[in-house]
Amino acid sequence: MVEYQFYLVSTPIGNLEDFTFRAKNILESVDLVLAEDTRRTGLILARYGIKTRLKAYHDHNKDRVTPQVIEFIESGKKAALVSDAGTPLISDPGYYLVVRLIEHGITVTAVPGPSAVITGLVLSGLPTDRFAFLGYVPRKKGARTRFIEDAAQSTMTTIFFESPFRVMKTLAEIARVMPDRRVVVAREMTKLHEEILRGRAVELFESLSSRSLKGEITILVEGKS
Repeated sequence: MVEYQFYLVSTPIGNLEDFTFRAKNILESVDLVLAEDTRRTGLILARYGIKTRLKAYHDHNKDRVTPQVIEFIESGKKAALVSDAGTPLISDPGYYLVVRLIEHGITVTAVPGPSAVITGLVLSGLPTDRFAFLGYVPRKKGARTRFIEDAAQSTMTTIFFESPFRVMKTLAEIARVMPDRRVVVAREMTKLHEEILRGRAVELFESLSSRSLKGEITILVEGKS
């Protein structure tokens, strides 16, 4: 039986009751929990009475912290990585760390749980047999246009994350590039104000143009036929 040294632990994407028994047990048993935002993760740990030490791990400190984590584990300790929300490594800085751990022969396993990608997909009403997750939409206009034009060529359902501050610009671009394609905007999933908005690209953009969308947003687009 493999004795794992490092755990990738999924956390709720909104509703804290989606935290699993196994996630709680693992985070209580390890010696260190790495988190992108320790304040946000601290709220989850406090909710479940978990007192394991927290340490920040993000894109700005990964070069410095990664060797420290490897040394910590090689000394006989165990650690876990959590995402701010959902599954670690999905639009999350943990990839760099996991690659280095594997290179050092450290055993890694995952504790599955919530994912905005999969939750959005199963709620969308779009085909679920083949899909592609494209990460976050680029911020700059030119890059955003190329991103949407590339997505339009896919025959699979495409999924991406967007900020509420830029979502209307992205929906406008989708409506311009593929006006008749079915589009879904999944907002605040698993939370009190969850909303799944569906429609043809142009119609959806027009219906939302007078609204101010807030919260965590996942966009899904029908594949090219």
